[in-house]
Amino acid sequence: MKSTVILTIPGLRPSDVDHMPRLKQLMAHGSQLSLTTSFPAVTWPAQANLLTGKLPNEHGVVANGFYWRESQEVEMWTAWNEKIQAPQIWDILHEMDAPQTSMAWFPMLSKGSGADWICMPAPIHNPDGSESLWCYTKPVEFYGELLESLEHFPLKHFWGPLANIKSTAWIAQSAAMAHAKFQPKCSYIYLPHLDYAAQKLGPDSDLALQAVIELDEVIGNLAESINASSEETIAWIALSEYVITEVDHVTYPNRLLRDAGLLRVKQLEDGEHLDFQQSDAWALVDHQFSHVFVKDGDPQLAEKVADLFRGREGFEQVLVGPERAQLSMDHERSGDVILISPANSWQAYYWWLDDTNAPGFAPTVDIHRKPGYDPVELHFDMQTMSTPLDATLIKGSHGAPVRDVMQRGTILCSDPDLLGDDGLRDVDLLGKLIGG
Repeated sequence: MKSTVILTIPGLRPSDVDHMPRLKQLMAHGSQLSLTTSFPAVTWPAQANLLTGKLPNEHGVVANGFYWRESQEVEMWTAWNEKIQAPQIWDILHEMDAPQTSMAWFPMLSKGSGADWICMPAPIHNPDGSESLWCYTKPVEFYGELLESLEHFPLKHFWGPLANIKSTAWIAQSAAMAHAKFQPKCSYIYLPHLDYAAQKLGPDSDLALQAVIELDEVIGNLAESINASSEETIAWIALSEYVITEVDHVTYPNRLLRDAGLLRVKQLEDGEHLDFQQSDAWALVDHQFSHVFVKDGDPQLAEKVADLFRGREGFEQVLVGPERAQLSMDHERSGDVILISPANSWQAYYWWLDDTNAPGFAPTVDIHRKPGYDPVELHFDMQTMSTPLDATLIKGSHGAPVRDVMQRGTILCSDPDLLGDDGLRDVDLLGKLIGG
């Protein structure tokens, strides 16, 4: 395998590259191809596809979180690497006749992975409810070295109202330090900056374009640093994890389930919470799709749920039971029904019918307690110190199957021979790398 650095960039569109002179210079003698992200086109599954060369029905990562039916618990954004049920690139590299090393810099499910060197945010939750900044690194002591040069990873700039280029710049700078010290054969570096403005204000907004320009500067500096310190010539790859499309419509699956008498809530001191035990059906909502879990996996109840959404505006496709195999989502972790939005719409997790009854976490930034993804956190109001309960504020989304050229991403490579001449799917990349 050639020494390779893979930059995964959520939200990167082919047209964005025209505004990225340093990226174009890095790839000037290589190739640029189309890249199709498999469904669901969201962070965790997309990264698992790239790392394993498999689809969700094999690797088991079906969303940005999991619902564990036996314990009736939702796990959002906290899982470790063992949740991926397929060998990953670092595992495969170790098993080669001449074992190769790898570096995992911020892919979301990398904690505990087989990569030789790892960095991931891991804030310490204190007894008083506060958080202390920290990162999980392998080796453990390496975060101390990063602290001496870069200070703490700026977690507040990684998500939420203060999300900006500072988090991506820290990832890039720390990755350059790690690469210089460890000289990995393969490096996977996640650069999230384009994810923010495109969802908040739309992919064609002025701030989204500014984000492209800012990211280009970070990539240019990263490439200069790694190329200068590397003992081997690097094959650079930059790719879209997914593409964010403009949205002008939002749906509320849990409210529809509640109106139909299928979802039930329990009244707690801070508002209405989902009652997983008593509900006949509820939806784990994630961008442009959701998993609907029905009581006891009852097939007749699943059909009733599917009928509720079929033909309804904002739901382009409804897959129930065996139909989930059409999009490789026939896995035990999947919902019994999968609801899919068209490219111009997305799904909000809300279940309350009156904002005064919203649970206490709803107007906060709390990616772990909310049983679904909430991009409205990007609109957190610093004056009221609250997240608006207005899903119509969101102007960009992703996750739906790629059915139009505007949803298709791009992959660039500095080595013209590594990827071939034809467009790729995300699951194709691993084979190209191992064979290269």
